Amino acid sequence: MSDRAPAPAGPRAGAAPAAARAGTPGDIPAGIPADTPADTHCPYCALQCGTRLSRAADGAVTVRPTPGFPVNQGGLCQKGWTAPALLDTPDRLRTPLLRDAGGTLAPAGWDTALDTIAGRLRELRARYGPDAVAVLGGGGLTNEKAYLLGKFARLALGTSQIDYNGRFCMSSAAAAGNAAFGIDRGLPFPVTDLAGAEVVLLAGANPAETMPPLMRHLDGPELIVIDPRRTPTAERAALHLQPRPGTDLALALGLLHAAVAEELLDHDYIETRTTGFDACWRQAREAWPERVEAITGVPAADQRAAVRMLAAAGRRYLLTGRGSEQHSTGVDTVAAYINLALALGMPGRPGSGYGCLTGQGNGQGGREHGQKADQLPGYRMITDPAARGHVARVWGVAPEDLPGAGRSAWELLDSLATPGGPRALLVFGTNPVVSAPHAARVARKLAALDLLVVADFVPSETARLAHAVLPVTQWAEEDGTMTSLEGRVLRRRAVRTPPPGVRGDLDVLHGLAVRLGEPAARYPTSPRAVFDELRRASAGGRADYSGISYERLDSGEALYWPCPAAPGPGGARAAPHPGTPRLFLDGFAHPDGRARFAPVGHREAAERTGPGFPLHATTGRLLAHYQSGAQTRRIAELTAAAPEPEVEIHPDTAARLGVGDGQRVRVSSARGSTVARARLVATLRTDTVFLPFHFPGAGRANLLTGTALDPVSRMPEFKVSAVCVEPEPAP
Repeated sequence: MSDRAPAPAGPRAGAAPAAARAGTPGDIPAGIPADTPADTHCPYCALQCGTRLSRAADGAVTVRPTPGFPVNQGGLCQKGWTAPALLDTPDRLRTPLLRDAGGTLAPAGWDTALDTIAGRLRELRARYGPDAVAVLGGGGLTNEKAYLLGKFARLALGTSQIDYNGRFCMSSAAAAGNAAFGIDRGLPFPVTDLAGAEVVLLAGANPAETMPPLMRHLDGPELIVIDPRRTPTAERAALHLQPRPGTDLALALGLLHAAVAEELLDHDYIETRTTGFDACWRQAREAWPERVEAITGVPAADQRAAVRMLAAAGRRYLLTGRGSEQHSTGVDTVAAYINLALALGMPGRPGSGYGCLTGQGNGQGGREHGQKADQLPGYRMITDPAARGHVARVWGVAPEDLPGAGRSAWELLDSLATPGGPRALLVFGTNPVVSAPHAARVARKLAALDLLVVADFVPSETARLAHAVLPVTQWAEEDGTMTSLEGRVLRRRAVRTPPPGVRGDLDVLHGLAVRLGEPAARYPTSPRAVFDELRRASAGGRADYSGISYERLDSGEALYWPCPAAPGPGGARAAPHPGTPRLFLDGFAHPDGRARFAPVGHREAAERTGPGFPLHATTGRLLAHYQSGAQTRRIAELTAAAPEPEVEIHPDTAARLGVGDGQRVRVSSARGSTVARARLVATLRTDTVFLPFHFPGAGRANLLTGTALDPVSRMPEFKVSAVCVEPEPAP
């Protein structure tokens, strides 16, 4: 299959096949009557802002904020306000597509498409074994989809090769949080707690662009922002620290050193609620602020000022984001910030704490229920015999029937079409041709597969390479649940029936599983039925949802996990568990109730600048776009706001390179190059350029990024690449 596969046939070109016109199975909701509002949530980031959708008689959907929902408090960002425009995008997929003998993706009926896919899967498994088939999921899938996808992979396919794009998002913070606290929840407190803070330190986070409604809760506190760029968030900060990309770990160690030297530690908290401080300090004691200044470029005086501000506040929070995590040192960097928070006595105290700003809409729930290579539902580890036994009982199989741990997302993608690697890949809810590191290599790997199946609602860049494309529902056409960054489980509700020919992901998995010989009842198509099974599978796990039900959510209860079922004396049912909006108030989730300091020391980034590549490139998001841009690039208002990739360059650096504002330039690394228009930004570091990663083709920022992985989380190093910049000749 060519890298330049023909574009899918247009969704309005010709009539849909008879099988597609015949209707869709029973998991598709009928929607609500016209002009009847439905409360649901935004399809984008993990804030999961409350939205109220209405459908007019002509089918048009309008959106407004849900009154009283505490997270967005009556506000939405530009993406949220324009989300309904995506429902009827002109290139919406409305019928399955199969690649024909001539290499063109052509319309097919659902039965034909599913029969063809299942037949090829059976052939490849019979010839190469079950791990010849792999699955890549997404952090935007509902809890029900994520759960059933993991079950489908491990039972219907029998493969260990499943992971999801959340590996590229929050895996480093998850690993560090589990090690420190015994549990991983993005925010172990409600978002609304932030509004009562006096000081908030944001390390590698830019919520003014990535989560604008969150800034409503950050208007009162003084902000300390750590970011190589003078972002819109940093513009609002009382103190902005600008480290050289790749030196975040050194800076975190310097802040801890300053706290010790300034005698700002909370010794009583350290003594009674933590363990391991001495070993942690032995690693950090060489990180004098002056030494850290030489590494990071952040003045020692600013390091000390930041720690004094944080320590002096009675109510304070420390939040990390992708800028701290997307490194080959990501776990240690987050651990170093957690060390600082613990040393100051913050986590588990009312009005204070540490948290991570989860990125994707269901990045939290998506990893809790079985999409990750090493996890089973309920945040159980797949290598734990007790965990395997519990989930196997719920699924009605023997524990030995469950495969072991598979490859992480990048390692899975890199192993495709290699000897011993997967020969087929099923993709649900992600677009790795744009979002994965070393994107050109990923595209070549996908093009070399024997079978690539993509379930999506638009012809994404990954779908255009596929052998089979399956059109699936969007957020306003489906019921289910999502879990926000604060661990609150939320109801997604359908406002309209999807177009003819479109099916839900649950039905797709059911149809494939049955064709692969699985019992039909093992793969429910009703979201409610799947969630009820998820509750049983999660019971007793770290992420226990067993006490949460659609009935409780529909009644308006705010339920945060863990929320176990509550059996009463003699087996009678006690009052339902209220959920856990604030973790760690009575102790941490380790057996002794104490948090763990992590002994971490400074390590350089995997790639350093040099004569050929003298600049650091870092990547991130823009206000108008989301993730790979497959959704937002199809909305006219958002495309008008950010129509093409731009690379931010300091004016002095641009002058040295002979580059003018607005000029097209080529940015190159050891892996490839991307073309963007130069935007001169006087507040940027002179040794750094910034590129957004939302754009396709030659504008992909991830053509530059490398594949060095954190040794624990397997997070790729997105945030620092050594590059050169040169003017692009006029066409």
